[in-house]
Amino acid sequence: MLVPKYVYLTRGKGVHTEKLASFEWALREAGVAGQNLVHVSSIFPPKAKLISRQKGQAMLEPGQILFCTMAKNQTNEPHRLISSSIGLALPSDRSLHGYLSEHKGYGQSAKVAGEYAEDLAAEMLASTLGIEIDVDQSWDEKRQVFRMSDKIVKTTEITQSAYGPTDGKWLTTVAAAIMIMEWQEVENANLSGPGK
Repeated sequence: MLVPKYVYLTRGKGVHTEKLASFEWALREAGVAGQNLVHVSSIFPPKAKLISRQKGQAMLEPGQILFCTMAKNQTNEPHRLISSSIGLALPSDRSLHGYLSEHKGYGQSAKVAGEYAEDLAAEMLASTLGIEIDVDQSWDEKRQVFRMSDKIVKTTEITQSAYGPTDGKWLTTVAAAIMIMEWQEVENANLSGPGK
Protein backbone atom coordinates (compact mmCIF):
# COMPACT_ATOMS: atom_id res chain seq x y z
CA MET A 1 0.00 0.00 0.00
CA LEU A 2 1.43 3.36 -1.04
CA VAL A 3 0.36 5.97 1.48
CA PRO A 4 2.64 9.01 1.78
CA LYS A 5 4.11 9.71 5.20
CA TYR A 6 5.37 13.24 4.48
CA VAL A 7 4.13 16.15 2.37
CA TYR A 8 5.74 19.48 1.64
CA LEU A 9 4.77 22.50 -0.45
CA THR A 10 6.97 24.05 -3.10
CA ARG A 11 6.79 26.49 -6.01
CA GLY A 12 8.81 27.83 -8.90
CA LYS A 13 8.82 29.75 -12.17
CA GLY A 14 10.78 29.36 -15.37
CA VAL A 15 11.35 31.42 -18.52
CA HIS A 16 12.63 30.09 -21.85
CA THR A 17 12.10 30.46 -25.60
CA GLU A 18 10.67 26.91 -25.60
CA LYS A 19 7.47 26.11 -23.69
CA LEU A 20 8.68 22.72 -22.40
CA ALA A 21 12.03 24.16 -21.32
CA SER A 22 10.26 26.89 -19.32
CA PHE A 23 8.45 24.11 -17.43
CA GLU A 24 11.79 22.41 -16.75
CA TRP A 25 13.20 25.65 -15.32
CA ALA A 26 10.12 26.05 -13.11
CA LEU A 27 10.62 22.50 -11.80
CA ARG A 28 14.28 23.30 -11.12
CA GLU A 29 13.33 26.36 -9.10
CA ALA A 30 10.78 24.22 -7.22
CA GLY A 31 13.52 21.67 -6.50
CA VAL A 32 11.90 18.66 -8.21
CA ALA A 33 13.38 18.60 -11.73
CA GLY A 34 15.51 15.53 -10.92
CA GLN A 35 12.55 13.32 -10.01
CA ASN A 36 9.91 11.49 -12.05
CA LEU A 37 6.67 13.22 -11.12
CA VAL A 38 3.36 11.37 -10.98
CA HIS A 39 0.36 13.68 -10.69
CA VAL A 40 -2.32 12.58 -8.24
CA SER A 41 -5.60 14.08 -7.11
CA SER A 42 -6.39 16.17 -4.09
CA ILE A 43 -6.27 14.03 -0.92
CA PHE A 44 -3.84 14.85 1.91
CA PRO A 45 -3.22 11.39 3.44
CA PRO A 46 -4.41 10.64 6.98
CA LYS A 47 -1.60 10.90 9.54
CA ALA A 48 0.86 12.29 6.98
CA LYS A 49 3.14 14.98 8.37
CA LEU A 50 3.41 18.40 6.71
CA ILE A 51 7.12 19.24 6.66
CA SER A 52 9.28 22.09 5.39
CA ARG A 53 10.58 22.17 1.83
CA GLN A 54 14.12 21.93 3.16
CA LYS A 55 13.38 18.69 5.07
CA GLY A 56 11.46 17.25 2.15
CA GLN A 57 14.15 17.96 -0.43
CA ALA A 58 16.72 16.25 1.81
CA MET A 59 14.67 13.03 1.46
CA LEU A 60 14.72 13.04 -2.36
CA GLU A 61 16.88 10.92 -4.64
CA PRO A 62 17.61 11.61 -8.33
CA GLY A 63 15.27 9.61 -10.56
CA GLN A 64 12.88 8.86 -7.71
CA ILE A 65 9.22 8.36 -8.60
CA LEU A 66 7.49 11.16 -6.72
CA PHE A 67 3.77 11.65 -6.28
CA CYS A 68 2.52 15.22 -6.30
CA THR A 69 -0.54 17.41 -6.61
CA MET A 70 0.51 20.20 -8.97
CA ALA A 71 -0.92 23.39 -10.41
CA LYS A 72 0.81 24.59 -13.60
CA ASN A 73 0.18 27.66 -15.73
CA GLN A 74 1.93 28.93 -18.86
CA THR A 75 1.91 31.99 -21.11
CA ASN A 76 3.99 33.65 -23.80
CA GLU A 77 1.83 36.77 -23.79
CA PRO A 78 3.87 39.83 -22.72
CA HIS A 79 2.79 41.39 -19.40
CA ARG A 80 0.18 38.65 -18.77
CA LEU A 81 -0.08 37.94 -15.03
CA ILE A 82 -0.43 34.22 -14.30
CA SER A 83 -0.36 32.19 -11.10
CA SER A 84 -0.32 28.63 -9.85
CA SER A 85 -1.62 27.81 -6.37
CA ILE A 86 -2.03 24.83 -4.09
CA GLY A 87 -4.45 25.13 -1.18
CA LEU A 88 -4.36 22.84 1.86
CA ALA A 89 -6.88 22.07 4.61
CA LEU A 90 -6.21 19.60 7.43
CA PRO A 91 -8.77 18.17 9.87
CA SER A 92 -8.23 18.27 13.64
CA ASP A 93 -8.69 14.49 13.67
CA ARG A 94 -5.55 13.36 11.83
CA SER A 95 -6.97 9.86 11.31
CA LEU A 96 -9.10 11.55 8.63
CA HIS A 97 -7.80 12.78 5.29
CA GLY A 98 -7.37 16.42 4.39
CA TYR A 99 -7.74 18.17 1.04
CA LEU A 100 -5.45 19.81 -1.48
CA SER A 101 -6.71 22.08 -4.25
CA GLU A 102 -5.04 23.18 -7.47
CA HIS A 103 -5.75 26.56 -9.02
CA LYS A 104 -4.31 28.40 -12.00
CA GLY A 105 -5.17 32.06 -12.24
CA TYR A 106 -5.03 34.75 -14.90
CA GLY A 107 -4.79 38.39 -13.87
CA GLN A 108 -4.86 37.44 -10.17
CA SER A 109 -2.27 38.56 -7.67
CA ALA A 110 -0.51 35.87 -5.61
CA LYS A 111 -2.65 36.89 -2.62
CA VAL A 112 -5.95 36.55 -4.49
CA ALA A 113 -4.99 33.26 -6.17
CA GLY A 114 -3.62 31.82 -2.93
CA GLU A 115 -6.70 32.72 -0.91
CA TYR A 116 -8.91 31.20 -3.60
CA ALA A 117 -6.99 27.90 -3.48
CA GLU A 118 -6.97 27.84 0.34
CA ASP A 119 -10.70 28.60 0.43
CA LEU A 120 -11.43 25.82 -2.07
CA ALA A 121 -9.48 23.21 -0.08
CA ALA A 122 -11.20 24.28 3.15
CA GLU A 123 -14.65 24.11 1.52
CA MET A 124 -13.99 20.58 0.24
CA LEU A 125 -12.86 19.45 3.69
CA ALA A 126 -15.76 21.21 5.42
CA SER A 127 -18.28 19.43 3.21
CA THR A 128 -16.89 16.01 4.23
CA LEU A 129 -16.88 16.96 7.92
CA GLY A 130 -20.48 18.19 7.94
CA ILE A 131 -19.60 21.84 8.57
CA GLU A 132 -22.29 24.05 7.09
CA ILE A 133 -20.98 27.16 5.36
CA ASP A 134 -22.34 29.84 3.10
CA VAL A 135 -20.29 29.60 -0.09
CA ASP A 136 -21.01 33.28 -0.79
CA GLN A 137 -19.26 34.43 2.40
CA SER A 138 -15.81 36.00 2.18
CA TRP A 139 -12.79 33.83 2.92
CA ASP A 140 -12.27 35.63 6.26
CA GLU A 141 -15.87 34.89 7.31
CA LYS A 142 -15.55 31.22 6.31
CA ARG A 143 -12.24 30.93 8.19
CA GLN A 144 -14.02 32.03 11.37
CA VAL A 145 -16.68 29.33 10.88
CA PHE A 146 -13.98 26.70 10.38
CA ARG A 147 -12.09 27.78 13.50
CA MET A 148 -15.24 27.78 15.63
CA SER A 149 -16.13 24.26 14.51
CA ASP A 150 -12.86 22.84 15.93
CA LYS A 151 -12.92 20.29 13.10
CA ILE A 152 -10.39 22.02 10.83
CA VAL A 153 -6.99 22.60 12.41
CA LYS A 154 -4.98 24.17 9.59
CA THR A 155 -5.43 25.84 6.23
CA THR A 156 -2.64 27.28 4.12
CA GLU A 157 -1.54 27.82 0.53
CA ILE A 158 1.49 28.23 -1.66
CA THR A 159 1.42 30.37 -4.81
CA GLN A 160 3.79 31.30 -7.60
CA SER A 161 2.83 34.27 -9.74
CA ALA A 162 4.71 36.17 -12.45
CA TYR A 163 4.23 38.40 -15.49
CA GLY A 164 4.82 37.16 -19.04
CA PRO A 165 8.20 38.40 -20.33
CA THR A 166 8.12 41.40 -22.67
CA ASP A 167 10.14 39.53 -25.32
CA GLY A 168 7.51 36.81 -25.89
CA LYS A 169 9.41 33.99 -24.19
CA TRP A 170 7.42 31.30 -22.41
CA LEU A 171 6.74 31.65 -18.70
CA THR A 172 5.68 28.68 -16.58
CA THR A 173 4.56 28.86 -12.95
CA VAL A 174 4.15 25.79 -10.76
CA ALA A 175 2.99 25.12 -7.22
CA ALA A 176 2.98 21.61 -5.81
CA ALA A 177 2.36 19.42 -2.80
CA ILE A 178 5.11 16.80 -2.89
CA MET A 179 4.31 13.42 -1.28
CA ILE A 180 7.08 11.24 0.11
CA MET A 181 6.88 7.60 1.16
CA GLU A 182 9.06 5.97 3.79
CA TRP A 183 10.93 3.91 1.23
CA GLN A 184 12.66 1.73 3.83
CA GLU A 185 9.26 0.39 4.92
CA VAL A 186 8.27 -0.30 1.30
CA GLU A 187 11.54 -2.14 0.60
CA ASN A 188 11.19 -4.26 3.75
CA ALA A 189 7.61 -5.16 2.84
CA ASN A 190 8.73 -6.33 -0.61
CA LEU A 191 11.50 -8.49 0.85
CA SER A 192 9.10 -10.31 3.16
CA GLY A 193 6.44 -10.92 0.51
CA PRO A 194 5.36 -14.28 -0.95
CA GLY A 195 8.14 -16.46 -2.33
CA LYS A 196 10.92 -14.66 -0.44
